[in-house]
Amino acid sequence: MPSPCQLPDPLAVVVAGTAGSGKSTLGRAIAERLRAPLIDLDSVTTPLLDALPAGVLGDHWLTSPHAAAIRAGRYAALRATAADALSTAGRVVVVAPFTAELAGGAEWEALRAALAPAEPHVIHVDGDPAVLASRRASRGASRDAHRPDTAPAAPAIPVTTVDAELSTAQQLARVLPALGLRRPVDTSADIFTREFDAVLFDLDGTLVDSTASVVRSWRRFAEHFEVSMEALHANHGQPARTLVGHLLPSDRHAEAIAHVTDLEVTDAVGLRPIRGAGEFFASVPAERRAIVTSGSVPIATARLAAAGYAQPAVFVTVDDVVNGKPHPEPFLTAAARLGVDPSRCLVVEDAPAGIAAARAAGCAVLALTGTTADEELTADLVVDGLDAVRLEVTASGALRLAPAPPLV
Repeated sequence: MPSPCQLPDPLAVVVAGTAGSGKSTLGRAIAERLRAPLIDLDSVTTPLLDALPAGVLGDHWLTSPHAAAIRAGRYAALRATAADALSTAGRVVVVAPFTAELAGGAEWEALRAALAPAEPHVIHVDGDPAVLASRRASRGASRDAHRPDTAPAAPAIPVTTVDAELSTAQQLARVLPALGLRRPVDTSADIFTREFDAVLFDLDGTLVDSTASVVRSWRRFAEHFEVSMEALHANHGQPARTLVGHLLPSDRHAEAIAHVTDLEVTDAVGLRPIRGAGEFFASVPAERRAIVTSGSVPIATARLAAAGYAQPAVFVTVDDVVNGKPHPEPFLTAAARLGVDPSRCLVVEDAPAGIAAARAAGCAVLALTGTTADEELTADLVVDGLDAVRLEVTASGALRLAPAPPLV
């Protein structure tokens, strides 16, 4: 596991997001992993404001005629407390909406000055406004009834954006490498001694960071068909037709597949490659690589295009096989189309179902964190990004995996 000792001091992490985004939960998780003080705007200022006699500010403090002055005072207290924590501990995690700070300008410069000499690393938690509104309604905080219903503007400062749709563990898997806290690579792993003829890539969570899009689409599917989200999470990595078969009666299967396909294609916008995936994928000779996905052609094509990948010559989707992952057929099909022995293939995966399929096909498996709990990734090697390894072509023309130079 990564150690916070890898990180330099001073370090200031700023976690921003609207109410209901889960920024406090993520901020606490980051602080625990970094062993850093946590300074949360609500903890620092809200108890005092809530303790004031009713009417002393003319209204609730969020909507008071003095709201601008109250905000200025709250953030001044936050900055001062954070500066004290940083100067004594060398690290700090600061949590607040930071709406004005995200826009840049004087408020941002005031925060930077307070956290100097550290340059704040800003984590922006964002998500579907309807989901955030639902969370605010369900948590029952009285102050939420007084918040203005305005959509936040896009950040004007550099940020690492994480989707509120992701679990805290999935968010951490994206945030920690961005902060420089990397999972050590097991350089003694046997996979580094093997030679391969081809590399077979899963798509979602392996080449394209589509996890939040998948979760969002299936959440909307679950709401529409009134099915359990727990059942969906338990079957991650399996084809949609398998999921639908588990969840709905047969007379609704066609309707359900059409509905979720439309949801997933529509949501496939603004997707990004997984860390290091674009470069690693490009390093594999075109005639020796394939994509093997549990998605359908429309969904997989939309996600590839959104993340800036060209479709490979060998592109195995759920429409090409009878048995989807965890059955080995998808990987066996890809190997056959490439004309290589499956035992000479390296599979890159992120989900237990895909890993099981690759192992059953006789392939070596490189697994990526970020979608599934690390302990479920029973692969030959587990990394937190494809920039942690590189692919070399030997003198005989074989492909060999190697650790990348030390990551910073």
